[in-house]
Amino acid sequence: MNRLVRSLLAFGLASSQVLAVASVVSAAPDIKDRIAALPGVRIISETTSGTARTFVLGIQQPADHRKPRGTRFEQRFSLLHKDDSKPMVLHTTGYNLPGTISASEPARLVDGNQLSVEQRFFKPSRPAPADWDDLNIWQAANDHHRIVLAFKKIYHSRWLSTGASKGGMTSIYHRRFFPRDVDATIAYVAPNDVVNDRDVYGEFIRNVGNDPTCNRRLEGVQRQILQHRDEIVTRLEAKGYTYKQFGNAHRALEVLVLDTPFTFWQYGTQEQCALVPGAGASVDDLWTFMDKTVGWDFYTDAGVAPYAPYYYQAGTQLGWPEADESAVRDLLRYPGVSVPRTMVSPEISFPRFNRFAMRDIDSWVRYQGSRLLFVNGQNDPWSAEPFRLGPGTRDSLSFSVPGGNHGSNIAKLPEKERLAATAAVQRWAGVSGSVASLAVGDDPDSLDALRARRG
Repeated sequence: MNRLVRSLLAFGLASSQVLAVASVVSAAPDIKDRIAALPGVRIISETTSGTARTFVLGIQQPADHRKPRGTRFEQRFSLLHKDDSKPMVLHTTGYNLPGTISASEPARLVDGNQLSVEQRFFKPSRPAPADWDDLNIWQAANDHHRIVLAFKKIYHSRWLSTGASKGGMTSIYHRRFFPRDVDATIAYVAPNDVVNDRDVYGEFIRNVGNDPTCNRRLEGVQRQILQHRDEIVTRLEAKGYTYKQFGNAHRALEVLVLDTPFTFWQYGTQEQCALVPGAGASVDDLWTFMDKTVGWDFYTDAGVAPYAPYYYQAGTQLGWPEADESAVRDLLRYPGVSVPRTMVSPEISFPRFNRFAMRDIDSWVRYQGSRLLFVNGQNDPWSAEPFRLGPGTRDSLSFSVPGGNHGSNIAKLPEKERLAATAAVQRWAGVSGSVASLAVGDDPDSLDALRARRG
């Protein structure tokens, strides 16, 4: 009898302990409460995406990280939350925050959480008043560093970073200044303009693809547009477009014309060469082709205004592709107009271009970088000057998608390289290969998203 009593008492004690543990677990703070408790972080909105919870957030950032008690601004970012035990992917957009919250390719490969960050100075993540000297790669890297430090209080598993185009560049710059913030970086179609005045973009575009006649027809389109410039400008002005930023519609038209072959190969494919108008095309055919290829509405006041922070950075630190004027030089009225200074309000002063910023980044990649994965596109003009691995780069990979454009990613690589890239990403994240079979969802760095952000 005493044994039975003791057994029942022991069972009761064990049961109460189990219930106590269950009570503690059930009382664990909700992710929303944990986010709200982070200093300087504000929850703007909450939704769901499948089984994940998604948040648009804001964080108070110093306009100048050298003066942390000075002017501050709220930087927008989003969170796709699955489980705090899963890996975290820091998605550096390089531009505005995407309109929808969806997983990047690395986040899908590791079945992870994701933070997507709007680049400083892209509205509304802009200090007021804005001192444009505070828009540089070091300041942006500090923005990302502060977000990482804040959210590592919640997400303790491994961290990856990723981005495409300027977002990919941004992820590398962040790693250069804070190499221990994340465990690895996957950068897609990220240009590396080490020496700005020694471009290879023009030569690349003249020879890209496997059909030389395609590029000659593109040059023919450029010439025909300029030969019909008066009629085309009349059409543009009739649509209500304004060109105060450029000085006049003719200057804007020349920028657009010079950009045509670059944009065609950035977003197009070899198969689309069949759509390029030939000699003697009608103005209507030229108009339709240009509208689909470059977009008449981009090089307008409304078109370029949202991208002023990009053009500012290109003209002060990042470098830019020099426009190839060779095919139309005799038809230009404003040679040399296609430069970043043209795209930024004259009220914003440009400091002298920093020739050392990208050399520093390039040297870090080649001599100190580790756990880096670069994915480029064979036919993408932005991949003409890519990041390259060097003698000091450790545990890193670089691949190019055959015939790929600015939408190149791991999924589009040949099978052997795709498997190697996938295995590296999952190894760096500390997950098994079983998650590679996850369904592919919307990607914030998809070609359509990149096209919307022009890069």
